[in-house]
Amino acid sequence: MEDKQFIEDLKNQRQSAYGRLLDGYQTKVFNTCISFVPNKEDAEDIAQEVFVEVYNSIGKFKGNSKLSTWIYRISVNKSLEFIRKKNAKKRFGFIQSITGGDIPIDKSSYFTEFKHPGIQLENKERTETLFNAINKLPEGQKVVFTLHKIEGLSYKEVSEITEKSVSSIESLLFRARRNLQKILTVYYKNEL
Repeated sequence: MEDKQFIEDLKNQRQSAYGRLLDGYQTKVFNTCISFVPNKEDAEDIAQEVFVEVYNSIGKFKGNSKLSTWIYRISVNKSLEFIRKKNAKKRFGFIQSITGGDIPIDKSSYFTEFKHPGIQLENKERTETLFNAINKLPEGQKVVFTLHKIEGLSYKEVSEITEKSVSSIESLLFRARRNLQKILTVYYKNEL
């Protein structure tokens, strides 16, 4: 899909190229977004933002990486930006509640629906527990773990998207697995 003419057509804002872009990347972008933000409506909104960003920034695409790598990078960044904003709102709401402000915090809205195509766990509770644990990882570990383990990308692809070396990816994955094991062990010990 990533031929030079297609990229030129995108840069020249040809409508047919955007149709082809959506056809080729819509599912991949949505799957990436929902891996980070497991709520269908939020992931759809983020995916739309990704395509707006691609549309607005395609002129800056230099071709140093594959177009798909560039789009993945935008998808990851938009997803992380959404999470940061959501966490900032939660912190603000918490501070308001302590100081007597009247801002309700809806903790259940973050995990209202799980339909990630790459994960087929038997029940929603396990999936929610896993995503809660992944979201507690440091950002670098969360990104690498999600792209490799949930999205199924190779170390090389994750390396290109994150602009980190393959050895850094391996190290981050090792630490992510270790941290997830600790988080889930504590969770299940508390549940018993």
